[in-house]
Amino acid sequence: MDPSEAEEGDTASAAPGIRTLLPTRDFLCSRKGQLLLAESGLSFITFICYIASWAASFMTVPLIEFLLALGLIFAYFFKLNQKFKGIYWPLADFLRCVTAAIIYFAISIAAVSKYSDGASKAAGVFGFIATIAYALDFYLIFKELTVFLKQGDSANAGPGEHKPEEDNSDSDSD
Repeated sequence: MDPSEAEEGDTASAAPGIRTLLPTRDFLCSRKGQLLLAESGLSFITFICYIASWAASFMTVPLIEFLLALGLIFAYFFKLNQKFKGIYWPLADFLRCVTAAIIYFAISIAAVSKYSDGASKAAGVFGFIATIAYALDFYLIFKELTVFLKQGDSANAGPGEHKPEEDNSDSDSD
């Protein structure tokens, strides 16, 4: 074997070791991966804008959401959702997206209406765009959750079975 071929093999084998720390292309090209990247990018840009603005008191929300989105990127990449079965991951992600969308919407309105500097206006605009990204994410998660719940209901009821109404109820509606 030629020494130059051995060196090329060593550099090629060193690269996969570093690449194991980065998300795969398959995940980053998926819809969930792209939404998480958009959420983390928009949160980081909004965080930087709030730091430079007079509305610096709002900077904690984008920072926390950036860290949560980054954490979920690595959790999905390292398949922690398959390793830790005690956490219902879609529901946790749904709650994260709902709260982020509501809070981003509120602080963006406050930043645009209360403060007159350009950085606050830019943070508000990026906050509105982040609100749309988070709302789209929780809508898609909600659709997946409803499909999952409908499949669970049909699996529990056997063929020809239906859930009977409570015939012997103690209600006073009679």
